[in-house]
Amino acid sequence: MVNQIQSNKFKKILAVETSCDDTSVAIVQDDGFVVHQLSASQDKEHELYGGIVPEIASRNHSIVLLRLIEKVLHEAALDYSSVDGFAVTNRPGLIGSLIVGLMTVKSLSHSLKKPYIGVNHLEGHLLAPFLKDKSYAPPEDFNYPFLALAVSGGHSSIYLVKGPSDYTIIGMTKDDAAGEAFDKFGKMVGLGFPGGVRVDQNSKGGDKKAYDFPRSLVHDESLMMSFSGLKSSAHRLVTSLPPEEVKNRLADLCASFQESIVDVLISKMIQASKAYKIKRLVITGGVSANSRLRERSEELKNKGFQVVIPPIRYCTDNAAMIGYTGILQLNRGKVSDLSLGPQTNSLESDFKTDLFKA
Repeated sequence: MVNQIQSNKFKKILAVETSCDDTSVAIVQDDGFVVHQLSASQDKEHELYGGIVPEIASRNHSIVLLRLIEKVLHEAALDYSSVDGFAVTNRPGLIGSLIVGLMTVKSLSHSLKKPYIGVNHLEGHLLAPFLKDKSYAPPEDFNYPFLALAVSGGHSSIYLVKGPSDYTIIGMTKDDAAGEAFDKFGKMVGLGFPGGVRVDQNSKGGDKKAYDFPRSLVHDESLMMSFSGLKSSAHRLVTSLPPEEVKNRLADLCASFQESIVDVLISKMIQASKAYKIKRLVITGGVSANSRLRERSEELKNKGFQVVIPPIRYCTDNAAMIGYTGILQLNRGKVSDLSLGPQTNSLESDFKTDLFKA
């Protein structure tokens, strides 16, 4: 439960993110400056199984989280007295993983008598472009409103962002997320897990036009997306090719598949920009680390768009974005109590929905 309290000035908080398989801890200031962040990946633990195993993910969070918190504080030359409160992801995500982070932060909040706030993981991604540190800052004129494409293994949606806590979903995938399609394709061509990163790596030097994969709904007047047909088409192609050809033409396969996804994502963002007459665009989430998506996004800048893509450390699941989102809420007088539980999905009140139709 989130309660309203008399707004205090929270200058610095400690944040925890454990919504899936990455454990992340950060100390964030109220202006979005990231004092320090550390993250622990579990890719090696899940690689053997070809995907994320929820029980393994939650167990590993429980092993590393407290040590990671202590290390962040130590390396930042701070202690618990230096932070004014806490933020933690409590939705959406894997229930076991969320429980580890949430219970840890509840314990710290209760024992230290400092407030905490539960944060929606997706809201964190939407506010990630405002993060800054010693080597990165968003453009000085970047502000609301903007259109945000949030793409990851579990989500592919377009948002109209008018301000903190004012988000409207205007487009989304009808089926599979872009990140899931990347991972499944990686598995098809023998790259293993995590497939998305490896497809990107193996696409270098490949012919983007070698294979004609479908671009579902790319000419549809709505802002809806679909990647299940692409996945099925890729499976039919790969299984029809001799194994030796898949191996020899891996770069072409990866480049062509990657281009089909990027074409859809970029075209839908341009379409959304025209529909809402907003040329300020944000691309965030794990898939925004894709090099071809970033390359195509740079091209948009030459066409009059302001495009902001946070550094990779703030695009993948990270505690800094949770910290910034949390400190904004705390400074608006919101605080969670000890009855707050984890949620596998977002709450209805988190986002408005107005799927654009021409």
